[in-house]
Amino acid sequence: MTAATPQLVVHRDKELMAQAAAARLITRIVDAQAARGTASVVLTGGRNGNALLAAIAASPARDAVDWARLDLWWGDERFLLSGDPERNAVQARAELLDAVALDPARVHEMPASDGVDGSDVDAAAARYAQELAKAAGPGDRAGVPAFDVLLLGVGPDTHVASLFPEHPGVRETELTVIGVRGAPKPPPTRISLTLPAIRNAREVWLLAAGEDKAGAVAVALSGPGELQAPASGAHGTGRTLWLLDRAAASQLPPQLYPPASA
Repeated sequence: MTAATPQLVVHRDKELMAQAAAARLITRIVDAQAARGTASVVLTGGRNGNALLAAIAASPARDAVDWARLDLWWGDERFLLSGDPERNAVQARAELLDAVALDPARVHEMPASDGVDGSDVDAAAARYAQELAKAAGPGDRAGVPAFDVLLLGVGPDTHVASLFPEHPGVRETELTVIGVRGAPKPPPTRISLTLPAIRNAREVWLLAAGEDKAGAVAVALSGPGELQAPASGAHGTGRTLWLLDRAAASQLPPQLYPPASA
């Protein structure tokens, strides 16, 4: 099995999926900190990303993490005013980040539309790319750090981050961060990591729960090109993990569905 070959874990329901993913992520962070002193995680928004953060907040094991030695990044962001409740970072703070002792210098939010670049989403994206490049080590590829875990929610149309099927951002091969205009999901203006940046992560975890995600999961895992199904192009250098509930896995062919999953 290559690093890009996805592994699947299917849980009974979305609540169990969130709790198990939280336990898995806590363990991964603790292991990375034990090995290198620090850890880095790329967060995702949406219902599954926020449910994961809420499960970490409720977990007694959360105190095993040295939160001051954790770098947090985002895979995408809605290009809205800094306090807008629709921003992924605002939601993440409400679910978990405000409850743990993070180092503010290690929390790397994507720029807002009232930031130093104003409404220029391309300049804001370039600024985030510079921040990533500054954090990258000499051996890191693509001008971004080798993230320990990069989380992605899978949309009903197979989009990940703010990379939508057939949109120009999926074709991007040089930039690590892009401004997105005309997104089919509101708001239309966003900032997103690109697939080359995503693929520099040691582990990429894709989250999907609910019947409305079943078609997207089945399509993305059936081997289409990333232009038609961006989720199929998201993989880690060491591991690609799909974390699903039974509803999201319901349209998978039998050879892909792991019968021993929780």
